[in-house]
Amino acid sequence: MSIRTTRGLGQLYPSVLDTVGNTPVIRLNRIAPDNVTVYVKAEAFNPGASVKDRLALNIIEAAERAGDLRPGQTVVEATSGNTGIGLAMVCAAKGYPLVVTMADSFSIERRRLMRFLGAKVVLTPRAGKGTGMYLKAKELAEANGWFLARQFETKANADIHESTTASEILGDFTGERLDYFITGYGTGGTATGVGRVLRRERPETRIILTEPANAALVSSGHAQARTEGGAPAESHPAFEPHPIQGWTPDFIPLVLQEALDNQYYDELIPIPGAEGMKWAARLASEEGILTGVSGGSTVAVAMLVAEKAAPGSVLLAMLPDTGERYLSTPLFEHISEEMSEEEIALSKSTPGYQME
Repeated sequence: MSIRTTRGLGQLYPSVLDTVGNTPVIRLNRIAPDNVTVYVKAEAFNPGASVKDRLALNIIEAAERAGDLRPGQTVVEATSGNTGIGLAMVCAAKGYPLVVTMADSFSIERRRLMRFLGAKVVLTPRAGKGTGMYLKAKELAEANGWFLARQFETKANADIHESTTASEILGDFTGERLDYFITGYGTGGTATGVGRVLRRERPETRIILTEPANAALVSSGHAQARTEGGAPAESHPAFEPHPIQGWTPDFIPLVLQEALDNQYYDELIPIPGAEGMKWAARLASEEGILTGVSGGSTVAVAMLVAEKAAPGSVLLAMLPDTGERYLSTPLFEHISEEMSEEEIALSKSTPGYQME
């Protein structure tokens, strides 16, 4: 086997924002069943390490194009973390102040990353859930004349997934089978934007939507109560706290509603958070792919689909972010900072440089 070589990407980038998108599709070689092929789209390769870099960039640039965002105006948004990190990156690069509202139940790494990127993070009580942090952002925007990003309602969200994420999938699978596309939902942008395109360009591809088993809002059949602008009027009655950060707030986002109304999915498979953690760990230790609970949960569903899929089927699962966003969460609670007994034994197996 010859040594690997690289030749660069063939272009020089004028800004970090020009590196958003074109994330790789990677085959799973050790954990997928032998009779099918499973790929993942690794959104951690975005500069802010998550799929939300796409919508963060388009929210700001769509507002600039429309004249809704003035130079130097403060941007404010409610987020569980990844959208806030993406917005912090975009606002830093473009020179906008950013204020993020976030329930205090989400991982500490996320708030520290946003602050490191120059944003201010206003924590809200976890009892208020996603609705509480959204209403706080709205309150701050109205009181101060700030631009509210509205990731859960804005057209800019699904549009960027239609023009980039879906376009990349079509390009990568040109001339190839694609039998299943599997994704969860947070804001609903990926499901709606990619769903639009696959229904039109690859109607043979079955779209599988997934959500937490203990917060199965879509599966419940209960419609979301909304305000006149489409924002949630109240928490959804089927919501319960769940460990899949970034998935399924306590309401059905308006962006996702398009996918539900137009049947941009063929099957809905809820998944327990524990399964997501198990498969995230397997992706890391057996494939070398670092993703969070949301990515592990999507792959868990892909494996359920693979069990019933026809031989030769090709599956693609979305991996929304990197596992480093979860170091302080239950995903890593079994990983010790200290040496295990086996590691101590290895240390003692040779005489030098042993810990006291």
